[in-house]
Amino acid sequence: MTKTDLRPRTPEESEATVSELMMPHQVNNLGHVFGGEILSMVDRAAAVAALRHARGPAVTVSIDRVDFKEPIFAGELVTCRARVNYVGRTSIEVSVDVVAENLMSGVKRDTNSCLLTFVAIDQNHRPTPVAPLKLETPEDQRRHREAQRRREVREQLDRELGEQP
Repeated sequence: MTKTDLRPRTPEESEATVSELMMPHQVNNLGHVFGGEILSMVDRAAAVAALRHARGPAVTVSIDRVDFKEPIFAGELVTCRARVNYVGRTSIEVSVDVVAENLMSGVKRDTNSCLLTFVAIDQNHRPTPVAPLKLETPEDQRRHREAQRRREVREQLDRELGEQP
């Protein structure tokens, strides 16, 4: 990676959206879309945001939090919007918001939110530095502060439990 690849980038530069119409084969016996279907979409959207920011390969290393707020049904359009919240030396935290839309009524519902962490890797599959995050808006700064705090809490918990990431 060259020095020019490490220029600071805004969260907006790496935003990603993935949409898919939910079909009957994607639902369980209650008529709700399988959580795994949603997680797959979330991971793809987050991966695009991470890859855009890293300008190279990045892999999912953790899904810190998944909140299923409401069920999603067959026939609804699911849209996952991913945005980079925080960047460490080699890691990238991405948040994904999931919206289900009833295409007949036009009603949209916030159904899920997720936090994922990626690590940028080089050609040898080893962690490699990524560009810093350029925070331009108060919203970007808030999301960054919250992500930084989550990271601190995870690291503290790992130390307390004696676990190595």
